[in-house]
Amino acid sequence: MKNLLALFVIFFVFPYYGFSQDIDYYASVLDTTKSTQLKLTFLDSLISKTFRKDDDAFIEYSIQYIDLAKDVDSIEAAARKAMNLQFIITSRKNKPEKAVSIINGVLAHKYKIDDSFLLGGLYLKRGRANFRIDLKKAIADYSLALENFSPRDSVYLADTYLFKGQAYSNLGQFVPAGENYQKAYDYYEALKDYTYMVHAQQGITTMFSMNSFYDKAKEERGKIIEKLKNLNLNNFLVVEYYNQALDDKKMGNKKLHLENLNEAVTILNKTPDEDRDFSQSIMVHSKLIEYYANENDIENATKHITLVSEWIKNTEDINSKLNYYGAIAKFHYALGDYDTALIHAKKKLEGSRSYSYTDAILDSYDLLADIYAKKGDYKRSLEHKQAYITLNDSIYNPNSSNVLAYYQTLYETEKKEKELVEKNSNIQLLEKDNEAFKKVVAFSSVALILFFGMILLFRNQQNLKNNKMLQEKFSQKLLVSQEEERKRISKDLHDGLGQQLLLIKNKVVANGDEATKKMVDTAIEEVRTISRDLHPFQLQEMGITKAIQHSLTQIDENTTLFISSEIDNIDNLFSPEQEVNIYRIVQESLNNILKHAKAEASKVSVKKFANNIVISIKDNGDGFDFSEKYQDIKSLGLKTLLERTKFLNGQMKVQSKINNGTTLEFQFPV
Repeated sequence: MKNLLALFVIFFVFPYYGFSQDIDYYASVLDTTKSTQLKLTFLDSLISKTFRKDDDAFIEYSIQYIDLAKDVDSIEAAARKAMNLQFIITSRKNKPEKAVSIINGVLAHKYKIDDSFLLGGLYLKRGRANFRIDLKKAIADYSLALENFSPRDSVYLADTYLFKGQAYSNLGQFVPAGENYQKAYDYYEALKDYTYMVHAQQGITTMFSMNSFYDKAKEERGKIIEKLKNLNLNNFLVVEYYNQALDDKKMGNKKLHLENLNEAVTILNKTPDEDRDFSQSIMVHSKLIEYYANENDIENATKHITLVSEWIKNTEDINSKLNYYGAIAKFHYALGDYDTALIHAKKKLEGSRSYSYTDAILDSYDLLADIYAKKGDYKRSLEHKQAYITLNDSIYNPNSSNVLAYYQTLYETEKKEKELVEKNSNIQLLEKDNEAFKKVVAFSSVALILFFGMILLFRNQQNLKNNKMLQEKFSQKLLVSQEEERKRISKDLHDGLGQQLLLIKNKVVANGDEATKKMVDTAIEEVRTISRDLHPFQLQEMGITKAIQHSLTQIDENTTLFISSEIDNIDNLFSPEQEVNIYRIVQESLNNILKHAKAEASKVSVKKFANNIVISIKDNGDGFDFSEKYQDIKSLGLKTLLERTKFLNGQMKVQSKINNGTTLEFQFPV
């Protein structure tokens, strides 16, 4: 049990705690920083963190980002955030007016937007919000979107035609609706977007239904449902079952009407709350309320009213409200409460007129005629019945039927021309799966090639690393053996040749030959100098600190180079081998100055710190190009210095510019 509790804390509590910490951290930085760019960066992080996790916070941070981006004239960044925000505000928060206001604020700066996708996208998103407010405004926005999208934005052009067709269809303008649905279908077909080809077909099927071609609509809808199931697009099935239920009701088939509504409910109940479109839930359950009210099944109607009454509190969606008003009106009509039924029926008519929803207006007239008849107000009942007949005839007159028949003929022709595509949808799905399989194989092949490439690269890197290590070890061994050989030769010169020269000097002095004595003294001094250069015996005699100081004094006194120094005591910090290398580094650096730099002065400092020593050697000479000098195969001085530095596990830094002197800095760990 304890183990299970621990696992629960790790997998569920810690991630939420980490998420909260991230949000708090970003928010605190956002409140304290004055940098606009930093604020935008942290707002972007907060937007990403809260997306689909906290809608209110997501909206708040997005609006802050948009306002700040507009202030700093980053209009395209503001446009992207406004487009991403529209769906959450319109569909999840049911506040389309607010979405329109935010997009209008960005479009006020549209002359600063060069990207056709962004400009067309803003109008498209505003159209989606206006779809729930004013269909005519939505159509105007879709037209502006089509004007601003470029040909490369083909998928968005297809979406715009689809939404425009839906808006025209809801207004009862079937001719432009059919034209736009067909254009959308053609675009989706070219893109091989089977999902949205189905959406375009849905629009055309809806037009058949709205014009009483119920059998044709049912036939086409059945094909669409089958495709949606094959494509595993169950979330779109709700609308299809709902629309079929409406057609069943119009055809007087109560049984199928109820069955299809219940199919829609089953799918909705399987959808998690965070993914559910509650406007669909209100729509379906409202029709179930009407069904049970008409059947005088008050108990079942009441169950659905309880659900819808809770959902309607959190929505501003006009379609949802119209469905709700109609359902409540019919429920109270069934109860005999005609006054309450009248109130809600009037609300439905008023809302339907405001948004030009023709079907809803017709339904409202019919319902009001029945209510006034029950109340004994036959005059008003007749007025509303006449309004229903007039509007119905104006929409579904013979000309409209002929026009629709014409588009039906075009539709049938298109289907015949595309017979292989339409009749072999399963083959298309298999082709799609085959393409997906090919992509998987291609990606797998690329992954394998990359994998083996990485292995080869890794092995090459390891070989290079090993070769480099071997080279460094060889260089270090070479330096050690070189130093030992120098020490041997130096000792031989001092003990052998040096002693012989002293004996010769003593005999010359005994003979009183002063000229020869001077020559012998010079030879002895030269041997001693060579011996000291080959191996610094003064290291054992004086220690590293005094040896360096002595060497500097010798150069200062015997050459034209002026040397200043600051030498800390570093005796007993290093092993004898290390001291030899440090001495050699100083010696070789100074020799390079004397040979190549043409310097007048040099400064040498040796500083001791807690964990390391730092040796700095500066001159005011000609300077040089380090990379060029280091690559010169004839130049061994810098390479030798670097090898000695590596031997001591140290670091070497070179700062040099032509005609601007040189600084060598060495750091050695203690």
